[in-house]
Amino acid sequence: MYRKQVRRRRAILVALIVVSLILLSTQFSESQSGPLHAIQRAVATVLSPIEDGAGRALKPARDLVNWFDETFSARGRNAELEEENARLHREVAKYQSAAGENEQLRKLVSLDQSGDIAGYEPRTARVIGRSPTVWYSSVTVDAGSGEGVEANDPVVTGDGLVGHVSDVTHGSAEVTLITDHRSAVSARLVPDGPQGVVEPEVGDPNTLLLDYIEEDQAIQKGAMLVTAGWSNGQISSIFPADLPIGRITEATAGEAQTYQRVSLKPFADIRNLDYVQVLTGGPPRPGVTR
Repeated sequence: MYRKQVRRRRAILVALIVVSLILLSTQFSESQSGPLHAIQRAVATVLSPIEDGAGRALKPARDLVNWFDETFSARGRNAELEEENARLHREVAKYQSAAGENEQLRKLVSLDQSGDIAGYEPRTARVIGRSPTVWYSSVTVDAGSGEGVEANDPVVTGDGLVGHVSDVTHGSAEVTLITDHRSAVSARLVPDGPQGVVEPEVGDPNTLLLDYIEEDQAIQKGAMLVTAGWSNGQISSIFPADLPIGRITEATAGEAQTYQRVSLKPFADIRNLDYVQVLTGGPPRPGVTR
């Protein structure tokens, strides 16, 4: 029985194939007005509305599938763009940082060649630590007693005075900045202006004050201030004379009407120190411990 069913199915399959070949041959050989073409057009006419309706019915489903596909594709592209944008930002930051460091180093080289620090042996050092407060009171540099650095050595950049060494180890040193509340620098206005003491402004780490300037002394906005480098033979300033400090930004009458309130902006960018020079050695200064 099973074999008869198999033979019957094979015979039907062969018959269908033969009929299909005959119909295809006939369709290709007959004219457009032939009966097979007429039947094909009739079937197409009947099924066309059904096909159109099915297409419209399935359009929301197709649109939904396309929406998901486009959304996932857009998210993937957005992630790629965000990663590329982050990479470009890192590259720009790296180049800007390198440019800033190169500019500081060029200024330090110019300072070496200027002769303004004659008698001192400058040691270039990199800032490796900063005070954890908004006052920018101190930094740590990677040069210490092993490089000849001693306590009270002046510290400068290519722009001007930064501070002095307050503590030293073999491989590093702590630098107290001129913005520290304990700092006091004797200074004078150039070319032949009065002398005073530069101290930080209480409550404002970005401003310095020139104290002890009497009311009747003329102070011009924009005037340059340098270290006085005074000495009376027994005690001396730890800073040599004529190191640039800053420029006067404002001078007003004080409350007591005895001294003026004189504000200045330091030349050195205290907030963004990367490299400094420690002025080691130098001539003996009476009263200054080394």
